[in-house]
Amino acid sequence: MSLSLSAARTRSVGALLALGLAVAVAMALLSTADASSHREAPLIMEDPVADNTDLYAFTSPDRPDTVTLLSNFVPFQEPGGGPNYFRFGEDVRYNIHIDNTGDANPDITYEFRFQNAIQNPNEYLYGDPVAFLEGRGSLPIENLSDDTYNFRQTMSVFEVRDGQRTELGSNLTLPPEHVGPITTGDDANYEQLAQQAVHDVGDGIRAFAGQRDDGFYVDIASIFDIGTLRPFQGAHALSPRDAEDGRDTFAGYNVHTIGVQVPKALLRGAADDPVIGVYSTAERRKVRVFAQNSSAAPVHRGRWVQVSRLGMPLVNEVVVPLGVKDAFNSIPPSADADVFPQLDAPPLSTEGPIPLVTDPILAGQINAVYGLDVPPAPREDLVSIFLTGIEDVNQSPNFSRPSEMMRLNMDIDPSNTNLNANNRLGLLAGENDGFPNGRRPGDDVVDISLRAVAGGTPFTPDFNVSPNNELTDGVVGNDKPFLTEFPYLATPHRGYDLTNRDRVPAAEATN
Repeated sequence: MSLSLSAARTRSVGALLALGLAVAVAMALLSTADASSHREAPLIMEDPVADNTDLYAFTSPDRPDTVTLLSNFVPFQEPGGGPNYFRFGEDVRYNIHIDNTGDANPDITYEFRFQNAIQNPNEYLYGDPVAFLEGRGSLPIENLSDDTYNFRQTMSVFEVRDGQRTELGSNLTLPPEHVGPITTGDDANYEQLAQQAVHDVGDGIRAFAGQRDDGFYVDIASIFDIGTLRPFQGAHALSPRDAEDGRDTFAGYNVHTIGVQVPKALLRGAADDPVIGVYSTAERRKVRVFAQNSSAAPVHRGRWVQVSRLGMPLVNEVVVPLGVKDAFNSIPPSADADVFPQLDAPPLSTEGPIPLVTDPILAGQINAVYGLDVPPAPREDLVSIFLTGIEDVNQSPNFSRPSEMMRLNMDIDPSNTNLNANNRLGLLAGENDGFPNGRRPGDDVVDISLRAVAGGTPFTPDFNVSPNNELTDGVVGNDKPFLTEFPYLATPHRGYDLTNRDRVPAAEATN
């Protein structure tokens, strides 16, 4: 790895991007902000169907001539939360944006819209036993067209390329929620339904939307208790306790995923640059009116307004201050460099160089809370790793406009044909197709970023030693294996099987 960065380029980058990419994930581990992952801003916290949770961008391991882009919404889904199970919003437009010219504006966007399609409005159940008894389908549901699949959603998918909007598919049926053994059967039967919902929409593009396991594994519950890392809490300056194994806060929860698998040739810009920038958004109409003074008849009018935005993981949740979190969700990446350096609210205001990258506050916090020596300022290693892209990995001369988004080099081949065989530490483990070069399901974005801020990388060899290069929240893998084909994210948890009691450690459970 190389650090061939000029001081002039370092000074040119906006303050928000500096914050977002340099300390995004690691700040989560030592932040006292009143926010939690997947609920990153005050307004979007009240609107979960429009809330981005995680974004993934990676070369498809089983189809390496394509790129897979996945974005998750609707956080903290209790699998048994019926009878009205979780779903996408009919009044929300969901988007995955691609910048292939480096100007921080989307050159390609994939739009998803959803519509409810109730088969029997006189039935209260998600699956319809009357249809089954009358021979109009199977239980468990075996086909998306079965009348026994009572409450379903359909989607329309559009591609916006250089301002031209094209419908790729409409009335495409989603898989059901994974309700239980009678309604949706076992995991094998459910995945057979999910594969029916992988739709070929032309030009080699495949689209999917539906419920998935939440694959973001992290001990958020301990992290937000003043930066506690259970394996290292014996060294915590405020409240040292015996070390413990980490606990995956999101184990057992589901999310809703939109995704496309697109041939690389369709994503390259005119300059044939292999590096793309990716981010996702959710939008709502400007006005909602309760027609006839009834909440049962809402009407949505006006232009689309962006209400949620996601690029690199954990930026808005724990980096952007509470006072401007909603504003961050409302602006495009192209506005980052102009808007956020002008804010008066610290710590976003900076002058001259970018001290939150070259002299990050977080490094001092790591030293203060856990007593670790960290590299001294200026930290050009962090600028390269998190801000400008890494030379010979995902750095591109065409990406000159500072902006907060995920960058992926499409020319780097997958390390493995099976996502479960990847090293969770991605680039730190020598897998150049891993985070922060895009993000694969399974990449441990928390541990990678924490170690980078502590200096535990090859950029700073004097600090690439224990414990700096071993820092962890103690959660080292997802609770379910990822799939080996699109959409890759694991089978959702079945509502029939799980209760909150199942998440309580055995030593604390009571009869």
